[in-house]
Amino acid sequence: MGPSVSDRPFVVTPKTAPTEDYSADGTGDVIKHDLIARQVSPPNFAMRLFNIAPGENTPYHQHPWEHEVFIVEGSGELRTADTPQPFSTGEAVYVPPNTMHQFRNTGAKRLKFICVIPNSGDC
Repeated sequence: MGPSVSDRPFVVTPKTAPTEDYSADGTGDVIKHDLIARQVSPPNFAMRLFNIAPGENTPYHQHPWEHEVFIVEGSGELRTADTPQPFSTGEAVYVPPNTMHQFRNTGAKRLKFICVIPNSGDC
């Protein structure tokens, strides 16, 4: 377990953060890095970095918390019950609570995005 956020400021990199493979087949095509999350017990929010291979996607799912997402690199689309919405580098995406959603990489390079959720989410 890392330091408590309340103890002191710190810097973390994706390489040193806890990482989880979200790929359906365990191939590493969808990776989640918990940059600031359960390992440091943040008081309010969790920050994760997703890294998705071309043509791959996160699971189509819903949960009771919202997502605030910033696209760091690449392009893709947000799939919901409505029409898919395209996004690209430098754009922000909001997903309301209890909304079925999926992030899909539609580009030729890996899609990287920061996802911030309440720490009551998956922390």
